[in-house]
Amino acid sequence: MVKGDSPGTGDPHRHLSTLDGWREFTSLAPGQPDLLTEAEYEALGSDARAAYDEERLDYHTRLGVAGTSVLRQVVTTGRRLTLLNRHAISARRGLILSGPAGTGKTTAITQLGKTHEATDQARHPGQERIPVIYATVPPAATPRMLAMEFARFLGLPVPARANMTGIIEAVCGVAIDTSASMVLVDEIHNMQLATRSGAEVSDTLKYLSERIPATFVYAGIDLERQGLFSGIRGSQIAGRFTLIPTLPFPLAGEWRGLAATLEDALRLRRHQAGTLPGLDRYLHQRTSGMIGSLSHLIRGAAIEAIQSGTEQITKKLLDTIDIDHAAQQESGPGTAAARRTAARR
Repeated sequence: MVKGDSPGTGDPHRHLSTLDGWREFTSLAPGQPDLLTEAEYEALGSDARAAYDEERLDYHTRLGVAGTSVLRQVVTTGRRLTLLNRHAISARRGLILSGPAGTGKTTAITQLGKTHEATDQARHPGQERIPVIYATVPPAATPRMLAMEFARFLGLPVPARANMTGIIEAVCGVAIDTSASMVLVDEIHNMQLATRSGAEVSDTLKYLSERIPATFVYAGIDLERQGLFSGIRGSQIAGRFTLIPTLPFPLAGEWRGLAATLEDALRLRRHQAGTLPGLDRYLHQRTSGMIGSLSHLIRGAAIEAIQSGTEQITKKLLDTIDIDHAAQQESGPGTAAARRTAARR
């Protein structure tokens, strides 16, 4: 769907929890570097060649977002909910993404936020608005910690002795005054409803959702198994939120399409078209169908191809690229080391 749309630092989510970082994320849309022929590349001077390679390295660290079926569902559902909530006075509907780590939850909700921000700007050109708030639930969160996350995003100065009521009133006041209409809350699994502090964080989120006339979108790891929908509080959440599960991709047509999309985005001078789709089974075995692991593997291989001068991704090169421990373990114990040993012979 979108290629290379993350903050210029190369870390897609480093600054999203501040308003300046979020605005950088939503406004940044860098183009692809030109793909030079061998002759054009050789004709460059050493400084120009180094600059061109550095541009491509930076580009591949930010290799963009593929338009998966889940991402499209999240954007479509989120957009529909914001319209349904536009004139709602209470009991506004929300959206929850839940699934294993590495299945694209943060990517999906931030792309939803980016789409909503663009739509809001088109409807209200030239106005100083904050249509989207993005916050994460800190580990072992307390209500005050959560309120501070919202205040930090909005850039509100919070005195050390400020009480909870004052912080929340300031957050709600600014959110309403700046027409916030979507609130993204990530890492929601850090809110443990079985604990007193977790229950209080849940109550704080519910209060914020009642005070701020916005569509709330949550994302977290395996939320059903963590009891998010259990008990009285869980029943209230279940009754107001649409759940979209994010899962590993099966070895099917969409997986092959993801490999093709990532390959089309590459800027490697000698890469052979069709290589990655042709390795769809191997890529699925290496990554267990996790979109995050697939992106890591392809981006890592592209960077290695530029730095080594091979300028192409092959199965032999992919064998040498380490990815996250979870995917490595799913591939089979010891296989990563074995692949590297075999590839170096």
